[in-house]
This record gives sequence, structure tokens and C-alpha cells, in this order.
Amino acid sequence: MSKYHYGQFSPEHLVLMKEGINFYNEGHYWMCHEVVEDLWMDHIGDNARYVFWVVIQLATSLYHWEDGNLNGASGMANKAKRKIEFIENNHVESDILEKYLDWSKIKAIVKSIPDKPVLEDFNELSKFKFQDPESWKV
Repeated sequence: MSKYHYGQFSPEHLVLMKEGINFYNEGHYWMCHEVVEDLWMDHIGDNARYVFWVVIQLATSLYHWEDGNLNGASGMANKAKRKIEFIENNHVESDILEKYLDWSKIKAIVKSIPDKPVLEDFNELSKFKFQDPESWKV
């Protein structure tokens, strides 16, 4: 039996994300992608991996946005929207997401990005920072 709670995002999942979230908050989007992608690969069969997937896709979206690659940024943001819908529809959300990752706020930002955006539509996302992992009391 795995120590992970299949279905809902748990404190164990959150602790694993610390390094990736630090990279995201520092604007090191590709490093965030690399670190969190390893977690995503390690949690096949666990619906909570969709949270990892959203973070990966948002980091990749911002990586492309910084380079002025609208197609890349848009494609990743649209994929993240679909993952958020999966998370909502499959009851993956938990108090942990809200308390430590400001989940409602990031969801609202992502959902506000039009399906066919311009680069300026990513400004709010680029300003978003997750709660500092050093302040997490999990």
C-alpha cells in the first residue's frame, strides 16, 4: 500500500513539491518544470498528480511567455485549464491546496486567460507567487 492518498492532494504531496515551488516563485520556470515533472512521473495512478501537472504546465507556459512564444504559452495554459477541470471534477482538491498553494487564486488567474490570448494576458500569472514553502507548517 502506498503512503499517498490516492485521489485527494495530501500533505505528503505538498512536501514533495517544496523544491519545485521555490523554483517557480524565483522565476526559474524550467527548473520548476524539471523537478515537478519527476514527481508527476513517480505518481502514476494517483489523481493528485494532476496538481503536479498543472504546476508543470504553468511553469512551462511562463517559460514560453518570457521568450515571447505566444503559441507555447497559450498551449500550456489551455492544457492547465483542462487539468484544473479534471481536478475539480474528480474531487482532488483539498484544504491543503487552498491553505498552502492559494489554489482558488491560481485557478481564477488561469481561467481568466483567454483561449486565444495575447502576451499581455499572462501578466497576472507572471506576478503570481505561491506561498513561500519555508512558511509551510505541514
